Amino acid sequence: MMDLAKQHPDFKLELEGLRMMLEIRMMEEAITDLRKQQSIQGSVHLCIGQEAIYAGSLQGLKQGDQVFSTYRGHGWARACGTPLEGIIAELLGRESGVCKGRGGSAYFSAAEWGFYGENSIVGAGAPIACGAALSNKRQGNGAVALTAFGDGAMNQGGVHEAMNFAAYLDLPVLFICENNTYAELTPIAETVKDPELFRRAAAYGMEGLRIDGNDLEVVRATVSRYADRAREGGGPVLIEMMTQRLVGHYYGDMQSYRPKGELTQAKAAEPIKRLQEKLAAHGIAREALHALEAAVQSTVDQAKEQALAAPLADETHVLEHLYA
Repeated sequence: MMDLAKQHPDFKLELEGLRMMLEIRMMEEAITDLRKQQSIQGSVHLCIGQEAIYAGSLQGLKQGDQVFSTYRGHGWARACGTPLEGIIAELLGRESGVCKGRGGSAYFSAAEWGFYGENSIVGAGAPIACGAALSNKRQGNGAVALTAFGDGAMNQGGVHEAMNFAAYLDLPVLFICENNTYAELTPIAETVKDPELFRRAAAYGMEGLRIDGNDLEVVRATVSRYADRAREGGGPVLIEMMTQRLVGHYYGDMQSYRPKGELTQAKAAEPIKRLQEKLAAHGIAREALHALEAAVQSTVDQAKEQALAAPLADETHVLEHLYA
């Protein structure tokens, strides 16, 4: 990777972003295999196809910024720098997991990496991120909170309240709507009058915009611009990032609700393929890109084996760190 970046310094960020997207994709594929084998129990929500949102957003943030994700948070966690083995081990219920197996697929966090956790209450990360942003503002530490949620969560009362609160107080928070066009199994266009969700920002007195969430460079530049703006007192923003998941809403979802040909179109526009084609068009050898893929696959496979070899979480400690 270093040699490739040295050979093409003008594309260093793109190559780093590609590697991160590949790590997220292959990590999710490894998690799929482990779920099929029933090594992972319970519900699993995968982010395959949405990787540019995570890799690009973290390239646009700075150290010390905070990320609050949805239950589809594996990609956010990895983009924040959370170790692959720690993520996979967490889903396996192992002691080496980032929460020692307590969080599983939909509840883990890794604050030491700036990842303040997933949330299975739809949209609940938005008001929590406002709390972090309010603290950042009062401390004057220059940190920005990013909260991510799906298009369906835009209809949750907590999200509305969070946006109103953030706009009124000019909080340094970025509201990221990962619009994969489905509110669980229902097309978002069938649940709202206006499916251009970013337009709602105007009602709160803050800026809103829609971007291509499958374009790493666009995501990075947009998040960087509005994060810097928030640091300078410019207040919050709603960024609607358009994408498509290439898998079901949850593991086992047969996706019978998708119209014929939709997945084929989505695969043609997915972020990893698009970036690889762009880099190849700018002179980066396809053999080098294939070698990068192989190296990432080896890294993910090693993390998977390490996670499987770790001891299971100690059940006698299950009541520790619980608060009511």
